[in-house]
Amino acid sequence: MTRMQEMSLDYHFIVEQEVGSSTYAFFGFNGTAGVWRISALNEAGGWKDRTTVEDMDLAVRASLKGWKFVYVGNLKVKNELPSTFKAYRYQQHRWSCGPANLFKKMAIEIIRNRKVSLWKKFYVIYSFFFVRKIVAHIVTFVFYCVVLPTTVFVPEVQVPKWGAVYIPSIITLLNAVGTPRSLHLVMFWILFENVMSLHRTKATFIGLLEAGRVNEWVVTEKLGDALKAKSGAKASKRTHIRMGER
Repeated sequence: MTRMQEMSLDYHFIVEQEVGSSTYAFFGFNGTAGVWRISALNEAGGWKDRTTVEDMDLAVRASLKGWKFVYVGNLKVKNELPSTFKAYRYQQHRWSCGPANLFKKMAIEIIRNRKVSLWKKFYVIYSFFFVRKIVAHIVTFVFYCVVLPTTVFVPEVQVPKWGAVYIPSIITLLNAVGTPRSLHLVMFWILFENVMSLHRTKATFIGLLEAGRVNEWVVTEKLGDALKAKSGAKASKRTHIRMGER
């Protein structure tokens, strides 16, 4: 599970953030490792709790004020990942629901902004928000979990070989290329991502429609080295409960 998360995060950092930094001086800030200028925080209006992605919210507002973001890829820090699938699911709900909700609240503000170029506004709205935060989840779920299985059970439904094999394979390899040491796990990663696409698609619609769980904040469970012994003891006692959850 750690390798699965690593493959997704490596693509996020190496491709999304580094490319965004080098081309449009913008990327979605996250709290793993970053340095802010106090003046940028103040000019952007400070932290706001209107969504569950307050770091991304601040980054977009600062970018609209003309501040530039620089990604420094040669600096590395340790980052603890969710240790259980349940914790990861809650985290992904927040990471999928929050951006969709933020997009709904800021789309008009981004369009009306006059401090940034038309191309940068197009990049933020189309590439950063619409494609990566909304369309990607929905297309992954509908194509892999609905359309392709339908072609097996319903002969009348046919997908060309280039659409069923070649394009998905290329996209998968491009996503996994940032983590070459885990390429042998790419098939497991595809299955893992397909499962998560269901949760992400659901969370995306909750964010867009501002449904009941739109502002749900569940702190991501991370055990930490100090809790390994205790977690092992707890896990042995709660085996029957965890089996039920599975």
